[in-house]
Amino acid sequence: MTRFGYTLMTEQSGPKALVDYAVAAERIGFDFEVSSDHYFPWLDSQGHSPYAWTVLGAVAHATEHVDLMTYVTCPTIRYHPAVVAQKAATLGILSDGRFTLGLGAGENLNEHVVGRGWPAVDERHGLLVEAVDIISELFTGELLSYRGEYFQVDSARLWDLPAAPVEIGIAVSGAQSVASFATLADHLVATEPKPELVTAWDRARDAAELPPSRKIGQIPICWDTDHERALTRAHDQFRWSGLGWPVNANLPTTQAFASASAFVRPEDVAESIPCGPDLDAIVDAVSAYWEAGFTDIALVQVGDEGQQAFLDQAAEPLLRKLREAAPAD
Repeated sequence: MTRFGYTLMTEQSGPKALVDYAVAAERIGFDFEVSSDHYFPWLDSQGHSPYAWTVLGAVAHATEHVDLMTYVTCPTIRYHPAVVAQKAATLGILSDGRFTLGLGAGENLNEHVVGRGWPAVDERHGLLVEAVDIISELFTGELLSYRGEYFQVDSARLWDLPAAPVEIGIAVSGAQSVASFATLADHLVATEPKPELVTAWDRARDAAELPPSRKIGQIPICWDTDHERALTRAHDQFRWSGLGWPVNANLPTTQAFASASAFVRPEDVAESIPCGPDLDAIVDAVSAYWEAGFTDIALVQVGDEGQQAFLDQAAEPLLRKLREAAPAD
């Protein structure tokens, strides 16, 4: 059965509002909730970027049964992987086993702030491979010393661990990342409904005799009772999303994102983000993910303005429509 999630967008809402939205999303019936983990928003108009791990700790305490996930954390530059392992294990305990650690190779926008530069893509993948090895070893509870090409760990051990190890999802975008991470992670994470990613991922895991995994996708929507208002908001806050991963991963500041997206028109945004009150149009856009083989799909409702109205008015009937349309198995 396809599972549907709600996205806690730390770039567009403050920490207290995010916790309130998380509680409402659980009550409405979302199956899981994912949180972005940024130091910057993409655009100044989004206006926020609280610390995701503090927010998730509060959400874990304020909710009861909804699954939680980072979407995604970069464990290589801004954070050391040994620290990410400790954070994830603690959140696993606070959530009573509801937390999945979503990891990715990161974006310059968030990682440059610690002054260590921004490596080329091959090095970023190498960093992530070592980080996943370190995190997985620490999840065993054993003492770890590690000497790799990129990281060192000196006699580290996690003293507080959940009953079962936190599962790991890794963001992939193409054949190279699938080949690197399909056998290291528990689950696939992606932001585009590419069936070839799912096929290659499953093939690699089958060859390694690993169990089936979740394939977790994410899609932006901009519901509003007024189509033009929704389109204006989506263009103002999410016009960067169509630039593509090679561009988005390398831009360093909100000013750079504003410049790179300066000539993106509202009609360009409307081609990729369903805007307005038509729930059937949203279902049609989301269907691309389950048709590509994704098992879990997280919705991003664009903008803090109108977020509560979406949860109060549209989320519940939208979930009903999505579940009626999605495959049953």
